Amino acid sequence: MTKIKTAIIGAAGYTGGELLRILINHPNCELVYIHSNSQKGKKIDEVHPDLIGDSDLVFTDEVKTEGLDAVFLGLPHGQAKSFLDENKFDDNTVIIDLSTDFRNESNGFLYGLPEVNANKTKGAKRIANPGCFATGIQLALAPAIAAGLAKKDIHISGITGSTGAGKKLSETTHFSQRNQNVSVYKLFSHQHLKEIKQTFSQLQEGFDQNLLFVPYRGNFSRGIWITAYFPYEGSLEDAYKVYNEFYKKAAFTHVSERDIDLKQVVSTNKCIVHLKKEADQLVIYSAIDNLLKGASGQAVQNYNLAFGLDEKEGLKLKSVAF
Repeated sequence: MTKIKTAIIGAAGYTGGELLRILINHPNCELVYIHSNSQKGKKIDEVHPDLIGDSDLVFTDEVKTEGLDAVFLGLPHGQAKSFLDENKFDDNTVIIDLSTDFRNESNGFLYGLPEVNANKTKGAKRIANPGCFATGIQLALAPAIAAGLAKKDIHISGITGSTGAGKKLSETTHFSQRNQNVSVYKLFSHQHLKEIKQTFSQLQEGFDQNLLFVPYRGNFSRGIWITAYFPYEGSLEDAYKVYNEFYKKAAFTHVSERDIDLKQVVSTNKCIVHLKKEADQLVIYSAIDNLLKGASGQAVQNYNLAFGLDEKEGLKLKSVAF
């Protein structure tokens, strides 16, 4: 097969770096250029030192729109729309945006959560990649929502690693602030709730339950852990049947009847889900790597779907078990 001519716009940050690590080794990808305004002229391993010996690519600040089959946008939130207004790509160029700009399925972008929209993603030209917390929460709850199991308000807590805040330094990402510390932010008002409710309304007509989400900053570098629960009268066995049926064809989301932990998914594109029933509540745990299944790995999964490849191509990644 002819390789897919691909560019990454905004390849210097955490998600851009993860895209590079995956696509350099993707058998169907030819990286034509990698873009960064801040790192122009630098070799790839000057910005991402772990890639020494893997590629001779050099960062450029020039945007080339011709001759590309695919473009990943790793720009800061709010900049993708203006970038596409200023730089016109061919209608047949697949554009996958990792920011929040098009997640409300505006401007012809499809919301790319493969476990829900895989069939629509096949052949799609404009794909909005889901947010990291949004991915963890949706994969924890999607089967329950689709089956109508959650009839009252849903309580959710989630803790994310420091890489979720991006590469740019801020007060809450400094080691002295993050280490040996936990804090809450955006209580009940996280920006990802909009895209989550959009998906849940797709899965269940008239969905109107409150999502009471408490996000935590964790004192580790990568990964997301979600705990969600709601009143549930059925059996745990029946809940597992619902989840196993929903995810039976999912390439990366797995249902485990054993207790799970975060290290099972770190450095992979997997999501692992575990269920419990306690105090008349159905409790769901989900775990993902925020930079992979929560960002760049899922973006490549959508890339694979858009070009008719196996979803797992380039994504058979190794977890860090200990």
